[in-house]
Parts: sequence; structure tokens; C-alpha cells
Amino acid sequence: MNDFHGALEPPKVGVPAKTADGRDVEVPAGGAAYLAGAAKALREGQANTVTVSAGDMIGATPLPSALFLDEPAINAMDLVGVEYNAVGNHEFDKGSAELLRMQTGGCEKHTSRQPCRLEPFDGASFRFLAANVRRADGSTLFPSTGTKDFGPVQVGFIGMTLKETATLVSPAGVAGLTFADEAVTANAAVPQLRAAGADAIVLLIHQGARTDGLYNDKGCPGLSGDLLPILDRLDPAISVVISGHTHRAYVCDYKRPGGGPLLLTSAGRSGIMITDIRLGVTAGGGVQVRSAGNVIVQGEGFTAGTKQVPLNTEFRTFGADEATAALVRRYVDASLAEALRVVGRLSGEVTRDLNEDREQTAGNLIADAQLAASRGAGAQVAFINSGGVRTDLAPAADGSVTYGQIFAMQPFGNSLVTKTLSGAQLKAFLEQQFASGTNTAENPNMLLPSAGFFFAYDLKRPAGDRIVEMLLNGRRIEPGASYRVTVNNFMASGGDNFTVLANGVEVTDAGSDLDALEAWLAKGVKAPGLGRIKDRTAR
Repeated sequence: MNDFHGALEPPKVGVPAKTADGRDVEVPAGGAAYLAGAAKALREGQANTVTVSAGDMIGATPLPSALFLDEPAINAMDLVGVEYNAVGNHEFDKGSAELLRMQTGGCEKHTSRQPCRLEPFDGASFRFLAANVRRADGSTLFPSTGTKDFGPVQVGFIGMTLKETATLVSPAGVAGLTFADEAVTANAAVPQLRAAGADAIVLLIHQGARTDGLYNDKGCPGLSGDLLPILDRLDPAISVVISGHTHRAYVCDYKRPGGGPLLLTSAGRSGIMITDIRLGVTAGGGVQVRSAGNVIVQGEGFTAGTKQVPLNTEFRTFGADEATAALVRRYVDASLAEALRVVGRLSGEVTRDLNEDREQTAGNLIADAQLAASRGAGAQVAFINSGGVRTDLAPAADGSVTYGQIFAMQPFGNSLVTKTLSGAQLKAFLEQQFASGTNTAENPNMLLPSAGFFFAYDLKRPAGDRIVEMLLNGRRIEPGASYRVTVNNFMASGGDNFTVLANGVEVTDAGSDLDALEAWLAKGVKAPGLGRIKDRTAR
């Protein structure tokens, strides 16, 4: 599995699927108790099994997990039966010291929240792996590899995150750590595992791909993504790659140049699927047989607004594991009063859906709230990175919005920072949406601005010259003028490859991003529309 993100409760997600007779349907999926039930059902009757995860088990989590520092997510994964988890970028959201506590347990405080708030925390029974996460002395934060002994044969695991992790989390959270090249690191671990007796080697990597097919389309049409160049450089001794990060689901027989067959899998996100991988391994002979299929974790139907997704009897249903269900109930009940507290009102739904200009209303709402909260610091414009907006926001019939809803929308606990940038720096900042690190013209990392700011771009222009218009309250941005700009602390320190922001001056703290959104909604606001961004690329 991969990208669980502390989804203790069923996330009200329907998996698009096809029935045996070719009909398109949605299958309800997810929930830690059903995930544990599915894992146990798939292991039942099998003598040789191991359950593993490819990262982002914690971080960016719903309130019942996040309110308790993701301790319940770790405990739930113990009950699921996980034995190894490769760290992902979100494992570092609260810093390496807190991540180490997730492994070893205890109640030492590393964040603003109180550890062990509901009960003592013993840490994970499973092992974190971090082959490419290095301290200054060259040692790894967690072990690079692990081995599962099946009597006559042994299976070795290499675990790692993507090398860009340092740009995807707050720099303070990864201070003193470096993230090495994935393929080089994996290949270096192969001789060690061979020497330790591994007959088959599996890579758990928090990097991923995308396909145009459904969750179990073995043809993997349109396979693409940052993982593929890594696969092409792997030692042929690595037979299976279990991936994540993109939140996509796929099972592929990947053909690497001159390297023989490679089984590539990903199980989507939030515990909605689990990949059932079958290997035939002989002592000294490696993997002789390999197959896999993604299994939808169907346990109960759901209603979301006017949408109803009932159980689908054409797909397997799993019972809830009782111990995991009890754990979930305990933490959900403990978070309920806070989750249901009404914080304000909104005139209509805002979503993360991108229009043709790559703009979204949910991001616009957050940017407006952040500008309002930082006016006292002189802010003239605020920006939110699209990755910082985690859910849509749909008010109740009376317009009310709860704390649980806005927490799900902004679960990171970021603070707001206001900086002074020149007009030239502001343009360079916006250019980095399309040409900085992993931000490219093909896969832009969009910034959503507050009301009153407008920008237009042309992706056919050369890198560094794609922003063709910038207006603040109808007036053109002047290169030599100064502007007060608000962003979250993650971006302010260069996160998401927005490195220009680190050069800002006259830095002012403007409080919590979540507090800003709560205060904005408390006034009762109209859902913002679109029109702040324009794509002027000629078609």
C-alpha cells in the first residue's frame, strides 16, 4: 500500500471501475478498519506473506489523526500488519525528531501539539526505511534495507523517498539531512542484500507515475512520470517496485532498456486499495513468477452531499477488523467536539477543480483569507500553493462550515509570513511555477492569488519570460517598486521550488493559516469566483 495519509475513517471516495460486463461504476472504498480486514483476508491461508508501505503513511492527515500527531495512524498500521514502510515526503512534515518519535515512541514534545494526549504512544512496531536520507555524518536516518525470511528463501526490501523531498516540506523539517539519488542508492544496496542472502529484491519508493487507464489496467496506457527515469537505471536484480506519491493506482509490467521485466505497482491513496502481489521465488534463483492486482477496499457505502455510492455486490466486500475499528472510534470520538464546531459561513462550495487557466476557487478562498489576516503587516497580495489546498469545501444547507472541514482543507499547521519583494522578484516568483526544479511548463505548480491580483502567462515563451502580465488592483506591477506579499512558511523558506521567496526582506509573522481561514469565514463570506489567472498560450 502507499499514501495512507492517516485516513482512519472511510474517506468517502468512489473508485471508478468497470463491471464484468463492461459497465462504468463507482465502488466505495477505504477506512482503516476495512483496510486491516482486507489485509488479513488476503493473507489468510497463505504461508508466506509480508505487508509493506511506500510512504506518506502520515502527514496531511484528517483531524482524528492529525489532532493527535498521527499516533493513531501509526497504531492503525500496526493493526493492518505493516512490516516495512519507506519514508515519504510527508513523513517529514513535522520534522525529523518527530518522525523518529513515530518509530521509537514516547511523549517528547517536538511540535505545538501535545503528544500522548489520549493515551501513551509506544511507536511503530514496523520498521521505517530511508536508504537515501542521510545525516551530516553520512549515516541514514533509518535503516536502508530490511529482509523477510521465508525459510528456504529470503526477500530483501530497499526503502526510500524521492530525492526532491527537501523542496516539498518545510526546510526546517529536514535541516541537517540530504536526499540522495534514488537509483544510485538502490543499486548500491543490492550487493548488501545479496550478501545477506536475499533471493529477491523489492524496492519501496515514494516516487510515482501516472497512467490513462483504470486502477487495474495492466496495459498501463500513457504511462509517464518522474519515476520512469529511475526505473530505467535500476539494477536488474530489483524485480519489483512498489511506488507512491502521485496518488494514482496502477499495475504494470515495465520494460526497462536491456534490464529485463520489472513489476511496478501503486495502490492509489488513503487506504482505498491494497495491491495483492504474488511472487514465486527459488533459493539462489530469484523471482521466477510475478503477478499483481489492485484490490478495492470496499467496506461500506457513503453519502457525500447529494451523491450516494452504495456497496457494489459485483466487487469483493471486506469486513471491518474489530480492533482497528475500536481504535478509530476512540480517536474519532475524542476529536468530534472540535471537528463539529461551526467556524463560519460560506455562500457556496469551493473546489480544487482547475479551469482551463489552471485556477481553482478553493485556493482563491484561502488566499483571500490570508491577505485579510496579514493586512496589519502591510500585505498587498497573498498566494497559496495549489498543493497546500487538500480538499474542496462544501458548506451545509445553511452555509455553515465546521472546523473539521477547514482542517481537512489545510492540515499542515503552517504559519503565515509577509515579506517585501520587488516587482522584479515578484515576477521571478511567478515564473517559478513553470521553471524551477520539478515545476515545469508541462506540469506547472500553480499559485493562487488573493482578490485584486491578476497574472497571465504564455507557456510557449522561453523559461523565465512566461509571465506576460501582472496587475495589482488594476495597476501594472513595476519592476523597481516594492510589494508586501504573504505566503505560508513552507513557501517562504523555498518550499515547492519557490526559491525566490527566500530573498524577501522585512519579514513579519502573520499567525496561523488555519486561524486566518477561520477568522475569514467567521464574517460570513461569498464563495470567490475565478478570473485571477489567464492562460494566454496560443493553441
